[in-house]
Amino acid sequence: MEFIERSVARFKKYKYLILVSAIFCTLYALISIVNHYNFRTYALDLGLYTNALYDYAHFKSADSLVIHDFQENILGGHFGLYLMFFSPFSWLLGTYTLIVIQIIIILIGGLGVYRYITTFVEHRLGLYATIYFYLFFGVFAAVAFDYHSNVVAAMLIPWFLFFFKSQKFWYTTIVLAFILVAKENMAIWMFFICFALIFENSSNKKMMRYLLLFMLISLTYFIVVIDFIIPSFSVIEEYRGFLYSALGNSYSEAILNLFLHPIDCISILFTNHMNSQYGDYVKIEFILFLVVSGVLILFRKPIYIIMLIPLILQKMFHDNWMMWGIGYHYSVEFAPIMAIGIFSALGSIKKGKLRKVLVAISIIGGLFCTIRLMDSTMMFLDRSKIRIYQGYHYSRDYDVSEVRKLMMSIPVEAVVSAQSHFVPHLALRDNIYQFPIIKDAEFIIYSRMEVPYPMDEKGFEAITAQLEKSAEWEIIVQTKEVTILKRGRRSEGL
Repeated sequence: MEFIERSVARFKKYKYLILVSAIFCTLYALISIVNHYNFRTYALDLGLYTNALYDYAHFKSADSLVIHDFQENILGGHFGLYLMFFSPFSWLLGTYTLIVIQIIIILIGGLGVYRYITTFVEHRLGLYATIYFYLFFGVFAAVAFDYHSNVVAAMLIPWFLFFFKSQKFWYTTIVLAFILVAKENMAIWMFFICFALIFENSSNKKMMRYLLLFMLISLTYFIVVIDFIIPSFSVIEEYRGFLYSALGNSYSEAILNLFLHPIDCISILFTNHMNSQYGDYVKIEFILFLVVSGVLILFRKPIYIIMLIPLILQKMFHDNWMMWGIGYHYSVEFAPIMAIGIFSALGSIKKGKLRKVLVAISIIGGLFCTIRLMDSTMMFLDRSKIRIYQGYHYSRDYDVSEVRKLMMSIPVEAVVSAQSHFVPHLALRDNIYQFPIIKDAEFIIYSRMEVPYPMDEKGFEAITAQLEKSAEWEIIVQTKEVTILKRGRRSEGL
C-alpha cells in the first residue's frame, strides 16, 4: 500500500513531465516507425546497422558487405560499439530494434535536461527546457532519417553534465565511456565540453583534476582509434573519415590551417566552399535556424558556445554539402547544448518578466524551426518522411502490406540482393546486399516504383531488364509494386 501511495505521489509530482514525454514519444513514433513500415528507411544506414545487429547477436564480427563489394569489418569505417550492446534486443524487436531504442534514448536525454535544469538552475524552468529539447529541429530531423549512433551519444550529454556538476565522478566516467564508444568524433566533442567546463569550475581543484583527466582520455582515445584501431579493421589500413579537404589532408593540417588562415576559414562557415550544385545558402539556412532557436542567448553563458565549436566546424568544413544543413542527423548534437545552455542563461536573469518573454521566444522559435523543417526549407528533404500532419506520410503510392506479404516468401536463411528501401526489412540474415550488388545472392527484390538509388533510372532499367531475361534467374513474383527473382533455371520452379 505504501508503495502504491508513493507511486501515485510521484506521478502527481511529475505528471506534466510524463505527459510531455508521452506526447513527443508519440510524435517520434509517428515519424520513424511509420517511415520504416512504409519503406522509407534505407540500406544506408539502417539496413547496414540492422545486419550488424544480426551478426553480433549470433556472436560474429559484423561486416559492411551490405553496401560494399569487398570484405571489410564494419569497424573499418567508423569505430562504434553501440550495435554490440543493442544486438540482443533484435531477438525481440526485429528490424524495428534501432528505431525503438533511438526513440527511448531521446526521451532519456530529455529527462537528463529536466534533471539538470531543475537541480542546478530553477525548478520552474525544467519543463520548459525539456519541451524545447524535444522540439528542437535537429531531433526531429534525426528521427525522420533512420538510426545513428551520434543521436544516442548526444542524448547522454545532459547526464554527463548532470553527474559531473553533482560531483558523482564514477557515474560521469561511465557516461563518458559510453559517449566515446559511439563514434570516433565524439572524443573531440567531449574534449571541448570538458575544456569549456574548466572556466566554470576553475576554483574547485577536484573537479579540475577530473576535467583534465577526461580531456586527456578523450584526446588519447581519438588518436588511438583513428591512427591504430580503425586502420587495423580497414582494407586500406588507414582512416578514411577525414573529409575536410578545405583544411588539408589530416587533422593536424586542419588545426594548423585554422590558426594560419582564420579569415579564409571564417568565410567557409558561410559559403558553398565545395561549389556543390545543391549547396548554395544551405549553411546560411542552418545558421538562421540556430539564431531563431535562441543561440544568441548562449552569449550570456559563453562556455556553451565553446561546446558548440567542434560541432560547427565538423558541419561547415565537411566536403559533403548534406552535412552543412538542417536535415538528416547532422544537427542533433546541438539539441542538448542549446537546451541546457539557453535555460541556464535564462535562469541567471533576475527580472521575471524579461525571463518569461525570453522563455516564450525560445520555445516558439524552436517550434517555428521544426515546423519550417517539415514545411519548406532551402535544403532539399523528403517531406513525406516528416510531415506527420499530411495523409501521404502514412501511405505510399503502392500497396505496402502486399509488398510486405510477398517479401515474407523469401526464406530467412537465403542470401538476398535488395533495393535500398527493402534492405532494412530483410537485414536480419547472414548476408544481404544493396542492389545492384548481387554476388552469391539467391534472391533479388526490387521495385520500379521506388527510387533506383544508387543507380540512375536508365542504369536501373538496363540491369533489371537484363536480369529478367537471363536464364540464370527465374521471376517468381512480378506485380506493379515489386519484382522478386530466384536464382536457377526457369524450369525448376520454386
